[in-house]
Amino acid sequence: MATKKLVLAVIDAMKPAMLERVVAAGRAPMLAALLERGQYVDDCVAAFPSVTPVCAASIATGAGPDEHQIPAMNWYHRAEGRYIEYGTSFRASQAFGIRQSLTDTIYNMNLEHLSRDVLTVFERLDDADVRTAGTTYLMFRGRHRHEVSLDTALTRIASTVFRHAIYGPRELFYADLFASRRTPCRSQLGLPGVRDQHSGCVGEYLVANDLFDFLLLSLPDNDTYSHKNGPFAQVESLAAADRQLERLVDAGGGLDAFLEDHAVVVCSDHSQSRVDAEIDLFGAFDGFGVLPAARARTDGAEIAVCPNSRAAQVYVLDRDRRAALVPRIERTLLALEGVDLVLRMTDHPDGEAVIRGARGGRPRELRFTPRGELEDLRGRRWSVEGDLDLLALQVRDGRVMSATYPDALGRAWSALRCRSAGEVLASARPGWEFLDWGGAHHVGGGSHGSLHANDSLGSLLWCGTGPAADSREQWTLRDVVPLVVDHFGA
Repeated sequence: MATKKLVLAVIDAMKPAMLERVVAAGRAPMLAALLERGQYVDDCVAAFPSVTPVCAASIATGAGPDEHQIPAMNWYHRAEGRYIEYGTSFRASQAFGIRQSLTDTIYNMNLEHLSRDVLTVFERLDDADVRTAGTTYLMFRGRHRHEVSLDTALTRIASTVFRHAIYGPRELFYADLFASRRTPCRSQLGLPGVRDQHSGCVGEYLVANDLFDFLLLSLPDNDTYSHKNGPFAQVESLAAADRQLERLVDAGGGLDAFLEDHAVVVCSDHSQSRVDAEIDLFGAFDGFGVLPAARARTDGAEIAVCPNSRAAQVYVLDRDRRAALVPRIERTLLALEGVDLVLRMTDHPDGEAVIRGARGGRPRELRFTPRGELEDLRGRRWSVEGDLDLLALQVRDGRVMSATYPDALGRAWSALRCRSAGEVLASARPGWEFLDWGGAHHVGGGSHGSLHANDSLGSLLWCGTGPAADSREQWTLRDVVPLVVDHFGA
């Protein structure tokens, strides 16, 4: 029997409760059918920080940040001595230069920043001679060369900035900038609110013309809608995403015929939580020598400050003063209202992480290392000392787990062991968000990034492939690539 084609649909920030609500309201018939016929996990754990580039890299590689080396949305590149800004907001991109921000996002993220020590799902399937395809998605690295498209007036203008080829799946359609073949589909260069329609149009075309075995269908507009309207307003945006899935199904002859030939995996990269107040990281570090956004003389710069929505990272630039600066950075973050947890590695020779925060009006501390007597729900072993309540950890029969901070030890360890991460990481309390470099925030709307379950638990469902949902105690984004690769026997 021939292997079914597979569509991996990534619906950005799809909150499980909102998926269930839109289905119950009868507004998402395609998602409803997949839920009825397939397997569903309502607590798939995101990477940390739970921001889109980090999570997209985990979806695309099956690895955590300690392996794929994408540490955040905004971070400091030690080798180049500059900030990287993938587009936290338009104003943040302006602070670093729109051209540089776009170059980092479109070219450098895949060609330079994403580790060469890990393979993407496109690379693995390309190597197995599986016909790969993808719509606009942050992680697209594959084996096939694509030149800049010159099909429209907009792309001809954009080509004055974007001149270089990229490597992606066999069929790639990226925001009109790159298109492996002509289609009737246009995205207005990836304008929010149009991106899902572009993906649906491309997907419909690819299905109708039998141009893929594996398609990564990116549906990002739900995230933008949730940032503006809040995470509990997703019924409208998820219904819109469902209509794009319906275009593929209709092109394949209707639901029954489509599912005879196609398996489907649908996942969110993270969730979102409501934001009611902002944290001014720049005001807090006013007494430090903070590296400015613009490239300039860096004399006197002690630290680089990197807000990431509901997470943050601080880098030490003066390596000779690291021992003095790290504790001072840690104290500054812990004193900030809205900061929940502060994380860093200690100087322990065997490697040890420490997390600090406050509970019940007093400071708390937890230290942990791998290879201990406690086992988490992923089967990884840990040695833990200190206040378990800080992460709401429960220990039962040698198992350690937390509902409030899912996969807390594994995610924190992976984030801290990422070579491109800062020396000190922070996670915000529910309801709080760090102001970005442009002074932008999502107060009154939704955001994500933290270690908390509110940001971290997403949806994962599959139909026509894969094991039973209860075959794992805890599913994470790192399990998406194995689902896809196992389907093709690659």
